[in-house]
Amino acid sequence: MPTRTLHSSVAQRSLSVVAAVSEDGKAAESAVIETTPAANDSTDVQPAPKLSTEELRAAAGRAIEIASLRAEQAKALGAPPKLEDLLVDESWRDALGAEFSKPYMRKLQEFLSREWQQHSIYPPQPLIFRAFNSAPVDQVRVVVIGQDPYHNTGQAMGLSFSVPPGKAVPSSLQNIYKELQEDCACTKPKHGDLEKWSHQGVFMLNAVLTVRAHDAASHGKQGWETLTDAAISVLSARRRGLVFLLWGRYAQQKASLIDSKKHHILKAAHPSGFSANKGFFGCKHFSKANAFLKKEGLPPVDWQIDPVQ
Repeated sequence: MPTRTLHSSVAQRSLSVVAAVSEDGKAAESAVIETTPAANDSTDVQPAPKLSTEELRAAAGRAIEIASLRAEQAKALGAPPKLEDLLVDESWRDALGAEFSKPYMRKLQEFLSREWQQHSIYPPQPLIFRAFNSAPVDQVRVVVIGQDPYHNTGQAMGLSFSVPPGKAVPSSLQNIYKELQEDCACTKPKHGDLEKWSHQGVFMLNAVLTVRAHDAASHGKQGWETLTDAAISVLSARRRGLVFLLWGRYAQQKASLIDSKKHHILKAAHPSGFSANKGFFGCKHFSKANAFLKKEGLPPVDWQIDPVQ
């Protein structure tokens, strides 16, 4: 089945913001560190103009439909879907396509094929690459990196830290909402669905994209980290002036993938209950991110999640 192009290719200077968030709150660091890129660095790829929220929403919806169809077709043939078939967005397929032929990805495919046969795996197959399919490389404005998906029934939806309406809001997200309330005067929602952010080009990435039901970190060190590290490296190499928000020690390890001469880096404690009071509360990263976007002539992210979903 041919893959649809879900993004614009018109070139125009832009700025993205990358928020790297670890889920290991116990290991979080409290320091707040800011670095600014050199003024004369060049970039390899000029990003396209920002698509509208409606355009990104429509593209994300089409991508889920395509991924669902491919998963159903594989099931009808008695086979698991190929991971590369679930990655629909053309810009990410172009950027990461070579990764799927590497030995580590073949091993990951074999591992997941066994896991799907023997266990319940989250998120559902069509949503595994939802973060990628919702935010083309040249449309990314913010990236939020979690560790791995929620492992309880019905929680994981393919977007880091986000849970569907009707599910309890996890503690780290509760604290993110508190900081948003203090930093940007956002009203605290009664749900944890962050889909609205993804429709503004917020790349909500987990370092590991799948998990076995009720078994946290069960799919770690199977190859996902190599792929998602490659995605971060793509953004670092191909974009200029990104702002990396690194929350907690796990996320801050990703700084080694980022060219600090080209990009801004902000660091703070993890928002979990174990460490939010050690530097996350009061970091004001959301308003700082928007300030960078405004400086580049781009509209800020509307961080306000609808109070009722």
